[in-house]
Amino acid sequence: MNRDVIAAVLIAFGVSAVLCPVLIPFLKKLKFGQQVRDDGPQAHLKKAGTPTMGGLAFLASVIVTSLVFVGKYPRIVPILFLTVGFGIVGFLDDYIKIVMKRSEGLNPVQKLLGQLVITGIFCVYMIKYSGLGTVIHIPFLGMDWDMGWLYVPMLFIAVLGTDNGVNFTDGLDGLCTSVTILVATFFTVVAMGEASGIAPITAAVAGALLGFLLFNVYPAKVFMGDTGSLALGGFVAATALMLQQPLLILIVGFIYLAEVISVMIQVTYFKKTHGKRFFRMAPIHHHFELGGWSETRVVAVFSIVTTILCLIAYLGV
Repeated sequence: MNRDVIAAVLIAFGVSAVLCPVLIPFLKKLKFGQQVRDDGPQAHLKKAGTPTMGGLAFLASVIVTSLVFVGKYPRIVPILFLTVGFGIVGFLDDYIKIVMKRSEGLNPVQKLLGQLVITGIFCVYMIKYSGLGTVIHIPFLGMDWDMGWLYVPMLFIAVLGTDNGVNFTDGLDGLCTSVTILVATFFTVVAMGEASGIAPITAAVAGALLGFLLFNVYPAKVFMGDTGSLALGGFVAATALMLQQPLLILIVGFIYLAEVISVMIQVTYFKKTHGKRFFRMAPIHHHFELGGWSETRVVAVFSIVTTILCLIAYLGV
């Protein structure tokens, strides 16, 4: 198992690190550049035109690595399904943004419909074919809970909430990449400890993102786009559910949670107060940025917070 995990990290890193220098000029040639929001931080306007959809590189890396290990580790298939499925939704969203030159791609209904269909298929697998049933572990208490029919709404909330949280986190150079490397590493350690049979794909995601970070770190030469962020959201949710530890998302994925909640608070407060803002700007990473923090400082602090929370979560496994 240990050798397979190390091999998965190295293969995924190698594929990602080699693909990025090939993909970036190709994306530039196709003029697949980032469309920057006019109402975002003014410092981000210089990012306009930076190649996006770079998530294709690490997504391809994860797929290639998974194919190497799937024969020996068939339990990685449902995680790969949700990761690639949401990646396809993200790809369609990015493609529409770029081709139509719109800051918004798929409309909210189209995006949600795609996510619901993919999540529904994953839910049927988890209940009927995974062998895990509707049981989840309760962190720190050392007990299991058979949720029964409550498992279905919990799964949909966990998957869709996580996916949107990861999507909102992708707003600064290297932020979503750095945080998710730590989360994927945490899941790899837990998967190895529980001999769950999914460690190669969690390790592959960590390795693929390390390769991508070489080009996504500030100042970014490429962005992951919704292709990458939605895929990573699917990965995090699917992995937690396959480990029967969805509640751990609230701890290790605290940054994702804070990002999506900050948007909900901002929108609600704006409507209730007829135009006033609770944060300087949402998602919350922009709040800190407009408060004087550099992009690199926000990424460093959010990564440190995630590291500490991963250590705390491990005590509860």
